[in-house]
Amino acid sequence: MITLTKNSVRALVAACALAVSSAGALAAEGGHHYTKQDWTFSGPFGKFDKAQLQRGFQVYKEVCSSCHSLKYIAFRNLGDEGGPGFSEDEIKALAAEYEVQDGPDSDGEMFMRPGKPFDRIPSPFPNDEAAKASNGGALPPDLSLIAKARAGDIGPDTGITLLNDMIRMVWHTVTTYQEYGPDYIYALLTGYEETPAELEEEIGALNYNPAFISGNKLAMAPPLFDELVEYSDGTKMTTEQYAKDVSAFLMWAAEPKLEERKHVGINALIFLVVFAGLMFFTKRKLWSNVDH
Repeated sequence: MITLTKNSVRALVAACALAVSSAGALAAEGGHHYTKQDWTFSGPFGKFDKAQLQRGFQVYKEVCSSCHSLKYIAFRNLGDEGGPGFSEDEIKALAAEYEVQDGPDSDGEMFMRPGKPFDRIPSPFPNDEAAKASNGGALPPDLSLIAKARAGDIGPDTGITLLNDMIRMVWHTVTTYQEYGPDYIYALLTGYEETPAELEEEIGALNYNPAFISGNKLAMAPPLFDELVEYSDGTKMTTEQYAKDVSAFLMWAAEPKLEERKHVGINALIFLVVFAGLMFFTKRKLWSNVDH
């Protein structure tokens, strides 16, 4: 029994090592490489920086919201614990800046009214076709979950879904790395470059960005530049800072309960360790007088 257990452990460790090395090999063979940024919310004990989330929302509101929706976020969510931490009055004032459709009224007609805290943040376009018409045929993605939608790619597709999932699960578990999404967003927003001469015909009127996950060209022009958004807290107003702040905000938008999840997870691990210890000593006590 003991030999079997040891062999099982060795097999599990070997499998984990193989999966991690496979992930590294896949990443080395191709795919996109993004520099890991220093995030306050990384690791098992990480937390969001409220000031950064507020700045990130400001960047979204003043820049990104002209094309991209945030349809799963309501104004009141901006005051939730673990989030940007806006006050109730600030949320009411913010919501009132928007017009939302409501109704029908007593005549059966829809009407517009000032936004309220329970309303979701309105999309910039009434429908996808209107969005495409305003963006040269390209549909700007909703940003509510974008940080999680880009959270699992660590290299080229192996062609086997189960293998992909296993590699990613082991890699993320062993490294506790869950910030691929914001790392990707940051890389994309700061990754625009002049189109190389040999690619001018291929890129055409599009924009060259080697960080783009679906190729090296995209319709979106560089959205950020220095001193575009005025921060009131003295934070430096650079493209890189804007990109980092809005990336952190979009991570919160995609996982608003991140801090709560980590807290519950740590408590669960502590409980399991204590419980396992109690069961071990209970077993020793109950079976101490029994011959084996």
